[in-house]
Amino acid sequence: MSVALLPAQSVSTFPVNTFLENLAILPSGDIYLTNHEVGEVVQLDPDGNLTTYAQLSGKVTGIAWIESNQFLVNGWNAEGIPFVAVLSDGEVQFLQILPEAQFLTGITPLSSRYYLMADAYRGAIWSFDVTTKTVELWLEHSLLARSDENSMFPAVNGLKRFGNSLYASNTQRMLLLQIPLDESLNSQEPEIFIEGTNIDDFAFDVHGNFYEATHVYNSVIRIDRDRRTTIIAQDEEGVTGCTAVAFHGTDLYVVNNGGMFLPPATGVEPAQVVRLAVGVSGAPLLSRG
Repeated sequence: MSVALLPAQSVSTFPVNTFLENLAILPSGDIYLTNHEVGEVVQLDPDGNLTTYAQLSGKVTGIAWIESNQFLVNGWNAEGIPFVAVLSDGEVQFLQILPEAQFLTGITPLSSRYYLMADAYRGAIWSFDVTTKTVELWLEHSLLARSDENSMFPAVNGLKRFGNSLYASNTQRMLLLQIPLDESLNSQEPEIFIEGTNIDDFAFDVHGNFYEATHVYNSVIRIDRDRRTTIIAQDEEGVTGCTAVAFHGTDLYVVNNGGMFLPPATGVEPAQVVRLAVGVSGAPLLSRG
């Protein structure tokens, strides 16, 4: 594993013990963040201003944008029951509880109509139809599950489509999976693409290289298509406890929790949004290449 640290800039800082879990970036450059523990979606505009976009009862985890001011989010309600919700103009337009789910996390579009959601403790992926507002179980598989059900670490976690495959991280088992898609976008048998690497969330550049948040390893790494790994950001770049990454143009934005899950020796740090100058364009979330 090599090290080639990228230029990094802190875009915004949050108080210690803020758990920034995920982010969605609009073409305008506005970033929408899930503040997990307090059930809040925060808007960070290109000038660095923070505003509360939406407040939900319970905890909010994953987020993906559907239209410019419409988002799909998931989490748990105040009773601890998983839910999926559509937010429009900062208000809850639709909310459905999913008692059969266990730990909903990363969301990504499979197509313009169908969005996939990881269920980290059930070891499954759910599909949400934004047209009919219905949820179905898309895939349940042993490779998506934890090897130890007593582990607190999530199994299937980050999801991204690239070309004719869905890629999924299994954090607890330190795997990145490739799930081929048929012509109807149904899942085929999952395959292990990378193993032995702790991956929370990840993103692709246009060439198909992976950029991955390692969470408790306090680093962002790049893995090329030949599976060569390079560390591109560490604690010094402000990515302690990094949980998710997303591209805007040629920059990679990283959110973190300052090390809440596994604090560094110096203690939990303020949460941050950090911009890494990758210099390569990110792949569209609905990539065909």
